[in-house]
Amino acid sequence: MKKKSSFSYARYGYLFSLPFLIAFLIFSLYPTLYTATIGFTDLKGIGKTTWTFLKDDPFANFKWVLTSPTFKTAFENTVKMWVCNFVPQIALALLLAAWFTDRRFKIPGEGVFKVLFYMPNIITAATIAILFNALFGYPMGPVNDLMVRFGLLSEPYNFLVKKDIAQNIIIFIQTWMWYGYTMVILISGILGISPEIFEAAEVDGANGWQTFWLVTLPNIKTILLFTLVTSLIGGLNMFDIPKLFLLGGPDNATMTVGVFIYNLAFSGGYIYNRAAAASMIMFVLIVVLSAFLFYLLRDRDEAKLRKIVRQQEKEYRKKLKEAAAK
Repeated sequence: MKKKSSFSYARYGYLFSLPFLIAFLIFSLYPTLYTATIGFTDLKGIGKTTWTFLKDDPFANFKWVLTSPTFKTAFENTVKMWVCNFVPQIALALLLAAWFTDRRFKIPGEGVFKVLFYMPNIITAATIAILFNALFGYPMGPVNDLMVRFGLLSEPYNFLVKKDIAQNIIIFIQTWMWYGYTMVILISGILGISPEIFEAAEVDGANGWQTFWLVTLPNIKTILLFTLVTSLIGGLNMFDIPKLFLLGGPDNATMTVGVFIYNLAFSGGYIYNRAAAASMIMFVLIVVLSAFLFYLLRDRDEAKLRKIVRQQEKEYRKKLKEAAAK
């Protein structure tokens, strides 16, 4: 009787994953490691490719960044603008997601509304920056024209030279751009909940508000964690709108850490070593905060269950060893 030949498809999986792996190593892992390395060197100056490690104080670049008043201002701006755009963004996205997935009524033109809400996310940042720069133009611009026409202003006002107004415009832009994306992610999470759970809630007499708080939110906890972590990463890396809209002005009011790093590396002195140090500081901060969020929002019941299972497995292996010894 012939032995049945076995054929493994596993090697094809490795083969198909090679393009991604190679691209990741070349375009992601290598630049990250290189950036981490030059943070400990004296590399600066346009066209320079040679560098040496700092021997007297390897962390000199990191210390300079952490004590830089401009970095502190940029970091404060980044955190403020991220928090102030994420809170209304997630609130609006949750409201719309609950509205679109409510089983009690059907919304006419639901698909059209979803497309309209998501559309700002697919418009390029450069286009949006030019659009809002034109809207708030001085002395001629649609906002000034309308406010003067309706008597809200006696004469045109230069909005973009005021720090608070400039920051609030960027906060609005970030919220407007991303609430549709967040809404779609939350809708996908809600649609993944078993309909039987909602039916049980209806039978028990739960109203829409109770269903949302006691059924929907607990069941999309993982999706909310994903949204929070990705928003954290994107918010702390905020660059395109502040840079393209007002170049970090006025008076560094809209300068983020991303703009600060860009200015160090590519504007003026080409101080690559300090820019790399700032990048790695933000990288470590994002990793730590993301890990903290994963720990804080973990499923405690599942964690307890895994702990019990591990304990039972440990006891079982111990008994096996004792039985083998006898």
